[in-house]
Amino acid sequence: MSDTLTELREDVSLDQPWNVVVHDDPVNLMEYVTWVFMKVLGCPENRATKLMMEVHTRGRSIVWSGEREKAEFYTQQLQAHQLKTSLEKNE
Repeated sequence: MSDTLTELREDVSLDQPWNVVVHDDPVNLMEYVTWVFMKVLGCPENRATKLMMEVHTRGRSIVWSGEREKAEFYTQQLQAHQLKTSLEKNE
């Protein structure tokens, strides 16, 4: 029998969600940002408008949370539409 010590770390989780964050910028019009959210994220117009207003008034908004691979996909799609976007762990 071996004497292997197994340490369990509670702060590591493989399925921890990731956030797609859109930051305010001085370039894109509010109507365009709303349209991009509808096109890329599939949001209904009222949800897309709410997210856009959050970006505009607070400087940033978490527009989507979930698995990393899909979060990376959405981040790339939003950046392809010239939105200032980042990816962060949901803590």
